[in-house]
Amino acid sequence: MTQRINLLFVSSYIDLGGGETALLNLVDHLDPARYHPHLLVRAEGQLAAAWRQRGWPVDVIPWRGATTYFIPALWSHLPISRHIQSLIRQRDIHLVHSDYHTLPMALPAAERAAVPALWWCWGWWFHPKPWQRAFFRRPAATIALSKAIKSGFLGEPPFMSPAAVELIYSGVDTTRFRPGLDGSSVRQDAGLEPDAPLVALLARFQDVKGHDVFQNMARHIAREIPAARFIVAGENTQTTADNTYKSRILAAAAADPLLQSRLHYLGFRADTERVIAAADVVVCSSHFESYGMVNIEAMASAKPVVSTNRGGPSETIIHGETGFLVPPGDAPALARHVIQLLHDPSLRQRIGAAGRARVEAQFSVHAMAAHYTRIVEQVLWHNNTTRS
Repeated sequence: MTQRINLLFVSSYIDLGGGETALLNLVDHLDPARYHPHLLVRAEGQLAAAWRQRGWPVDVIPWRGATTYFIPALWSHLPISRHIQSLIRQRDIHLVHSDYHTLPMALPAAERAAVPALWWCWGWWFHPKPWQRAFFRRPAATIALSKAIKSGFLGEPPFMSPAAVELIYSGVDTTRFRPGLDGSSVRQDAGLEPDAPLVALLARFQDVKGHDVFQNMARHIAREIPAARFIVAGENTQTTADNTYKSRILAAAAADPLLQSRLHYLGFRADTERVIAAADVVVCSSHFESYGMVNIEAMASAKPVVSTNRGGPSETIIHGETGFLVPPGDAPALARHVIQLLHDPSLRQRIGAAGRARVEAQFSVHAMAAHYTRIVEQVLWHNNTTRS
């Protein structure tokens, strides 16, 4: 009988942003007869709740995630590292999967417990400092979620072999995000007419997400198409800076005569597939995106996307075929393409269909899970071979 593998996923993020949703998508599609997923988080939140709903075990131990200036030798001795080591033994963990902010504690814990650790890099800005480079050569595997992330992490010239960093595009569940879903409940919640032209942004409140750019874009569109309406779904404020940013954005919308009756902030929505289904066009106004999961979800739903082009979107969207790409911060350019799409239903349909086909071919969660499984099995085999 094949041994069942206990995987410990360690996350410093507790709510459901793009990365955490991708993690759930991945684990949902691992072979349950082969893998038993455990979760360790620093606090209760949406991620832990979703994990428990699936019947998987969750441990909660408070800790503070590492900054980009962490010193490996110091962080390896923090109490949380010892707690992780004990948890590995208590749960008979075979492999640890960490995020960036927990890796300085999780990797030494795994090494002391003699189990392999891998991590996935979500941010292209996580370029190691000189004193961290040796540390980042130690994990059994490093996974980057886009070419932009991989390039940013390695730097120029690369501090380690590019072959040592695996590239796995985060996959979308094409059964959850699919054409033909009913988004009428979202329109009703926002008090919108069923046939109002609707543009959507799905993003947590962080300055990098460009809510101000989206609002500026909405003003341009409202002048051209007065019937157009705009919805924003997302919450996930993590810091004082995020809350300050949120307050500023909401105040600006409330004070603008053009937006007061046209722009609706919905807060957190678990049914993001229906938010997308309700929209005619989905916009990504971020100043940069390491990957841009919402773009993939919209394409899977056969919705045209208009996105800024810095980072992952330039890899996932084909300009003019599956969506449109514009420079970051260029609200008029976003508006031009959205207006073009709102005026042309056949163009929306053509671009939406091409986006769906592209996701099915290259960005499905099944492809992601299969690639991830191959890496895990290679790491486990190498660890067992080395130990024997």
